[in-house]
Amino acid sequence: MAIRVLIVDDSGFFRRRVSEILKTDPQIEVVGTADNGREAVDKNLELKPDVITMDYEMPVMDGITALVKIMETHPTPVLMFSSLTHEGARVTLDALEAGAVDYLPKNFEDISRNSAELRKTLCDRVKAVARSHIPGKSRAAEPAPSPAPAPAAPKTTAPPAAAKPKKIIHDLASNEAVAGKVVTYSRGSARHKLVAIGTSTGGPVALQKVLTALPGNFPTPILLIQHMPGTFTKAFAERLHRLCQINVKEAEDGDQLKPGVALLAPGGKQLMVDGRGGGTVRVLAGDERLNYKPCVDVTFGSAAKAFGDKVLAVVLTGMGADGREGARMLKAKGSKVWAQDRESCVIFGMPMAVINANLADEVVGLESLSQRLVEAI
Repeated sequence: MAIRVLIVDDSGFFRRRVSEILKTDPQIEVVGTADNGREAVDKNLELKPDVITMDYEMPVMDGITALVKIMETHPTPVLMFSSLTHEGARVTLDALEAGAVDYLPKNFEDISRNSAELRKTLCDRVKAVARSHIPGKSRAAEPAPSPAPAPAAPKTTAPPAAAKPKKIIHDLASNEAVAGKVVTYSRGSARHKLVAIGTSTGGPVALQKVLTALPGNFPTPILLIQHMPGTFTKAFAERLHRLCQINVKEAEDGDQLKPGVALLAPGGKQLMVDGRGGGTVRVLAGDERLNYKPCVDVTFGSAAKAFGDKVLAVVLTGMGADGREGARMLKAKGSKVWAQDRESCVIFGMPMAVINANLADEVVGLESLSQRLVEAI
């Protein structure tokens, strides 16, 4: 059965182009359009689409207000279009907190061109959003984790598709900048010296929920790797810093790892761990061979090199399998890896990849994750 989409935008040109692009995919059906938020709320009740694409700036009722009413009246997965500006980032984060599943940049120049890459991105994102889980709506069918193999015979190789990124990750993680001694703080008896959290779709809300529940005296440095554009991560770090008892900032090259400080990987770049000099981070240009910038695998891999068995890594909600190969490197060093459970994920792809590879020491629900981190540290 085709995925039924409602397109909401005050620009007739944008509505038409998005409709034309989505109609090229036989698995997607455009069932209606709306040019303001009020009409979107009404048509959502009337048409009951599987996905809504939503603009923010519209007459009569803006996208955030419409989103809130949609979640109150008939919860439906929403894909927001947003501008790649600091203000656009703020609005997008508000939309995600209000219930939107994901977002895409709104660029009239890109949408005007008949780009195969854009068509694939938009159609793939709509399909992923359709499979997402939102409160108040039953979860769409998706594969469950495969039974883990017996401990005596764990998987040792990635599927063929992951072979090339895995080599790149090993190359990056072996960079001289991260080859150093294991960091020990004054409380050197602690089991974990670093918490590293990787996530994608659904991550901003998940990270906010987890980090705001941590105490201000949380005794371990934290690294956050969230798939996000470069123009968004600064606004996201500022938002988290305002809401949390711990300190949160967008990572800069040379930042020192400090207890109770969470460093967010800058969008469009790679964040790596340097074990020398008490523990610092390196911010490097995004490698074009990797799909994700930042990439969870790269940060996890460098953390394994720098901290050995003293890392607690957590893989949260997100599409794809980023984090699996980095988790494999951490496990090889003796570090611990946790994965978010299926029920609390927006998209179960990333945690499921870790679980299916028999790399998860624990599968944790989002509501209990903060408490589990406090207990473990």
